[in-house]
Amino acid sequence: MEKLKIKSGDTVIVTAGDHKGAEGKVMRVIREKNKAIVEGVNLVKKHEKPSAANPQGGITEKEAPIHISNLSLKDPKTGEATRVGHRVEGDKKVRFAKKSNQVL
Repeated sequence: MEKLKIKSGDTVIVTAGDHKGAEGKVMRVIREKNKAIVEGVNLVKKHEKPSAANPQGGITEKEAPIHISNLSLKDPKTGEATRVGHRVEGDKKVRFAKKSNQVL
């Protein structure tokens, strides 16, 4: 399994696909499949059977995973999509935005 440059809690921009240009916060990263679930992006309708938790049943909308290659980190300074780099500052390894050189 390769190292992913996106972590949960990051703000990302969708760079390809139907939701190109949309941005949101990463809720969960699925490392085995190289996918991430982004808040408010790639919503799918799911038919749910009535249950104890949801006695009415019906159709609910929920986020579906998006491939990591279609996501890019949002630069904290410029607000644009940026690549992620790693460097050692003092005795800590930090991630930084390659566009603005700002630590994430």
